[in-house]
Amino acid sequence: MPSALDDLVTLLDLEPIEVNIFRGVSPQENRQRVFGGQVAGQSLVAAARTVDDPARQVHSLHSYFLRPGDPNAPILYQVDRLRDGRSFTTRGVVAIQHGEVIFNLQASFHAFEPGLEHQIPMPLNVPAPESLPDFKERMAPHKHLIGDWYDAPRPIDLRYVSEDPFSRSGTASPGQQVWLRADGKLSDDPVLHACIATYASDMTLLDTTLLPHGLGWNDEGVQMASLDHAMWFHRPFRADDWLLYDQSSISTSNSRGLAGGSIFTSDGQLAVTVVQEGLTRLRRS
Repeated sequence: MPSALDDLVTLLDLEPIEVNIFRGVSPQENRQRVFGGQVAGQSLVAAARTVDDPARQVHSLHSYFLRPGDPNAPILYQVDRLRDGRSFTTRGVVAIQHGEVIFNLQASFHAFEPGLEHQIPMPLNVPAPESLPDFKERMAPHKHLIGDWYDAPRPIDLRYVSEDPFSRSGTASPGQQVWLRADGKLSDDPVLHACIATYASDMTLLDTTLLPHGLGWNDEGVQMASLDHAMWFHRPFRADDWLLYDQSSISTSNSRGLAGGSIFTSDGQLAVTVVQEGLTRLRRS
């Protein structure tokens, strides 16, 4: 397992400090605030650790980002066992720093049951991920703008199907597609795969809300922050296999943007649906 992915798995392996209470840390990175995908993934780990039936896997989560997280302080995760029903298990999680709640999440767990089958189709004629440049190849022309982040190790291999955020500025489009996977081999634990997908799902989705306006997160005067994040897990998948993340902008208004994404396995199975709203504020000079 490459060290970057090993570090991410360790990051998601929370420390139990009391019944229903866990502690997480942030990586040693130069960030102003905790990455939203990290706190969402860690919260899901905390919720899953309190589900006694291993056959019950997460099928949905709904969360709110309430305050910026401090990357230099531990995060306390407190789990509320809301319900253990005959078919479903529901958990609530609050993430706490400096005595204040910075994030909350509710997750529901359900064991597999056979039934009706239907899904939206996977987009056609998408280039294979192996034919696309990796991050360093794609971003090489912009290395001077990225700085140290260019050489930072990355646990997620993410490949843009079309233009990257720097190249597409000024060109309007309704959405974007990326291939992604964990950059290495993971264990067979389905909880880990769901948490890795939760982490990765926050990497590009909010950027999609700017695309119809020909803007990018790197454009001067754009202020962005995640407000809420929801996911539905439909079918089994492995986060260390290639996944196509098909994303589209749904609405922008009142300095908020809403985007949706569908995550498909490489053989066309719809694995996860994601919806996120975030702040998309234009600073006035």
